[in-house]
Amino acid sequence: MAGGSGVEVGEHLPRLTLPCFLADVAARHRAREAIVSETERLSYAALEAGARRLARALIAAGAGKGTRVAALCGSRPEWIQLYFATGLVGGVFVPVSTFASADERDYVLRHSDAQLLFLQPRLLQHRYLDELQARHPELARGDAAQHACPALPQLRRVVALELDAPRPGVQSLAGFLELEKQVPEALLDAVASEVAESDDAIVIYTSGTTARPKAVLHLQRAALINGLRFRRWMGLEPSDRVWTAQPFFWTAGITMSLLPSLDAGAALLLQESFDPERALAMIERERATTLHAWAHQHKAMGQHPSAATRDLRSVFRLDPSSPLAALAGVVDEGWGLQGSYGLSETFTIFATLPSDAPKQLRVETNGRPLPGNALRIVDPATGRALPAGEPGEICVKGATLMRGYYKQPPESCFDADGFFRTGDGGSVDAEGVLRWTGRLSNLIKTGGANVSPVEIEERLREYAPLRAAIVVGVPHPDLDEVVVLCAVRRADLAPVSEDEVRAWLRERIAAYKVPRAVLFFAENELSFTANQKIQVAPLRERALAMLKQERREIGGHVYA
Repeated sequence: MAGGSGVEVGEHLPRLTLPCFLADVAARHRAREAIVSETERLSYAALEAGARRLARALIAAGAGKGTRVAALCGSRPEWIQLYFATGLVGGVFVPVSTFASADERDYVLRHSDAQLLFLQPRLLQHRYLDELQARHPELARGDAAQHACPALPQLRRVVALELDAPRPGVQSLAGFLELEKQVPEALLDAVASEVAESDDAIVIYTSGTTARPKAVLHLQRAALINGLRFRRWMGLEPSDRVWTAQPFFWTAGITMSLLPSLDAGAALLLQESFDPERALAMIERERATTLHAWAHQHKAMGQHPSAATRDLRSVFRLDPSSPLAALAGVVDEGWGLQGSYGLSETFTIFATLPSDAPKQLRVETNGRPLPGNALRIVDPATGRALPAGEPGEICVKGATLMRGYYKQPPESCFDADGFFRTGDGGSVDAEGVLRWTGRLSNLIKTGGANVSPVEIEERLREYAPLRAAIVVGVPHPDLDEVVVLCAVRRADLAPVSEDEVRAWLRERIAAYKVPRAVLFFAENELSFTANQKIQVAPLRERALAMLKQERREIGGHVYA
């Protein structure tokens, strides 16, 4: 047991806090390589020293318990050091998505009450600092530590990770670090010793497809519980070298990539933005053993012209379904992380199976609730608990569940028993194994049957001619809805027809699940959420408009 949470997570930490975790991994793995980026390498000792320097500067700048510290930058060592530095002083870290629009960024900074902002001036086509100061002229003049901006009323200081030249209203990271001289190490140790597992630690803004994103407020212990678990599930060792494309501004990057790698004493391989060619080069050069990426990123790497020439034989923790598996020589299907269920509100994994569980079980189920977690299936309309085997809405409670949505009352988040209603559909069998069927709001009801878009989309991942496939339900006067597939063809293969796609699916899924129409889009026609998931609501409207434009006849009804 660790930290009094009643949850088995590991044998190292006296408390489940970021200060304890950082001190522990630095002591155990001091000289080992911790972080490898495209420009620098940090040992565990250097990682700890950098985080402590930042923490002392934060204290000098007035930060303490509850101070909101925002970070807008790619996956780079400074992000990691700032995350730990904020935890050391008991502050609340606010990661801002690098995909966020200016409106979304401003919403996060204002809603979170961010008091300090650390940002990367440029990343790819973005000019974050220029955009911020142009939008808010108050931040482009005067003292960088004395801001007063009505649009961002809590923001007092803006720090740039690098500056080509001094500019008004912003402080360089080097200049900010000069503040550390005002704070002795003993004071930092005293501050860190008062950080508790139950302190607020991070606000994660979800990539909602409608309205404003929700602000998920988590305790210090939440990320650590699942991060330490992931290290054990994946079997990570000090010899591992973990390449990741998971951004750290969402929970998966923290609990699947960052924390388990550090707990193991492994080296974490970072690139501040994903590029398939650079990714393959780093995986080969650094002899990566473990890869973390989304399916479309695996696909982009596997299809890159240079992939076949790369020596990827160092990689052995890789799902055999990845397009990279054959290049890495991974043919054993005895390892994978498919059999799990989680969400931002539970800091990723809530239920799972061991990574070496039988493949069929991993593919067909979503595991059992982890120690310290409770699961309930309820009727979505009434909230009544349902018996084993009956489908309904998944409700969760446990040690990694969020404190709540920031600035929302608890009763808007949890029921009378403290359960969070997820909006996901599923069932639990007599053995306590969960089967997730998808978002209840996205389930398609057609001709009296329920169809999960997830099931069809998962099958289409095997279909090489399509680069992207999204299933939506379009209203129909007689069938309630009809299943429509919105797809993007691969540019490097012969174009596939609608009939060919439907024929391929007809051999693999039930007839009522086969889309009644297949609509083809160019990739730049699709609207994406910040984490590269295609937005369903606007796509459904676009599909309906296309059916009307074509005067498509489906099931006796002509769309017009």
